[in-house]
Amino acid sequence: MEKWIKTDVIMQYPEVTEEEIKKALSVCISGVLKYLDDFTDKFPYAASVDNFYRPCENKGWTTGFYTGELWLSYENAQNDADKKRILEVAEAHVRSFYDRVEKEIDVDHHDMGFLYSPSCVAAYKLTGSETGKKAAIKAADMLIRRFQSVGEFIQAWGKMGAEDNYRFIIDCLLNLPLLYWASMETGDEKYRDIAEKHIHTAMNNVIREDDSTWHTVFMDQKTGAFHHGATCQGYKDGSAWARGQAWGIYGCAVAYKYTKRSEYIDYFKRVCMYFLKHLPSDLVPMWDLSFGETDKDTEPRDSSSAVIACCGMLEMSKYMNEEDSGYFTAVAKRILKSVIDGYAVRDVNTSNGRLLHGTYSKKSPYNTCTPEGVDECVLWGDYYYMEALNRLLNPDWNIYW
Repeated sequence: MEKWIKTDVIMQYPEVTEEEIKKALSVCISGVLKYLDDFTDKFPYAASVDNFYRPCENKGWTTGFYTGELWLSYENAQNDADKKRILEVAEAHVRSFYDRVEKEIDVDHHDMGFLYSPSCVAAYKLTGSETGKKAAIKAADMLIRRFQSVGEFIQAWGKMGAEDNYRFIIDCLLNLPLLYWASMETGDEKYRDIAEKHIHTAMNNVIREDDSTWHTVFMDQKTGAFHHGATCQGYKDGSAWARGQAWGIYGCAVAYKYTKRSEYIDYFKRVCMYFLKHLPSDLVPMWDLSFGETDKDTEPRDSSSAVIACCGMLEMSKYMNEEDSGYFTAVAKRILKSVIDGYAVRDVNTSNGRLLHGTYSKKSPYNTCTPEGVDECVLWGDYYYMEALNRLLNPDWNIYW
């Protein structure tokens, strides 16, 4: 096999059919319903153990994805009894998120969009929930507290201004829709202004010359210029962490959605084509894109990266010319077909997740992450899998982001 897969070869793969999409989404909803009682007052932890999530409190950066699964299930459930049951739990979760931000429980970080867009913004869009609206605006207020005027970016983690944490990470592009939404709802442009400054800084610094992306970018505290790039969860600093590249794909799409800056389509094409050029033969990447050159590579996959990228391609296809839109939609359908065939949970008795073979953090000799959730279900993978299925079934879907 030649180096990874050639992008033109992807078009020779079969597309997922509408029947396959409906069946896959039905299995997801069945799984949500089967284990709903386990996660009414609790949330699934970020990653499963032996393909089963354990209940946890509403802490960390991932719990919003499960509530997002509830809302996607609510939108697609086939009978009123199931919709009512799901709605009751989703509304309980929204109250939990309001309590969390009101009491400032584990909210001093940049992941407020991941937490509050698929949970509380979704609740407001779908049901008019005032609790959801208030919680999400409070979350946006928390997020803009982390804005650094020198360098114009939202600091990811740690004490504000700390030398070892004066940085942003590529993931934050998916937190910014919360700020655009907050400006639209409040009429206050401060949220939008900060989002656009962060996007501009990110686009100018996170994409490397070869179209791969940095996971994390450190900025000079005095000048605000790029200082250096690094990784936390990729294989090493110069490699391309698969999930980071996927965040870049979706991040460029939502950046264009809110700004309509034409250069963001170009950025999207760059990061997306790099991702596609580094896929193994079944179109689902290893956890880092430096792996997968041959089918003999035994490194763990990250199925979550595949579905995040699919969502980004389907979102950006709405804004592109006919030829490009058709291409990226077709690619997403082919990747999703492979995901359904080889990675989806088919029997809800064997897992309380939706998507197998994800990777949260794979330790290497060169990165700084804590090993966790390798070859497991991961909560964002489950959510974006359901989102991708929903997008194909409902092209006019009012996205949560």
